[in-house]
Amino acid sequence: MAHTKTRSGRGAPSRRLFGSRLKSVAIIIVAFRTWRENVARRRALADLTPDQLKDIGHPEAHEPVLDVVKAAQTTNLMSMR
Repeated sequence: MAHTKTRSGRGAPSRRLFGSRLKSVAIIIVAFRTWRENVARRRALADLTPDQLKDIGHPEAHEPVLDVVKAAQTTNLMSMR
């Protein structure tokens, strides 16, 4: 008599599911490490002076700058509206 094995279909999906969980966890870990490195890099650049930034070949840090606007100019712009 021939020997036959009965297979259940439950084994393969759980392995794939476990594999996808590992892949998801790995992606989350890599994303967190990348974010942490970017934060550290931004903080290090923020602490440098403009001369030090020029020395390393990095453009000056972008900081918000407020321009002084005269009252007459604001009135003229509002009247053009």
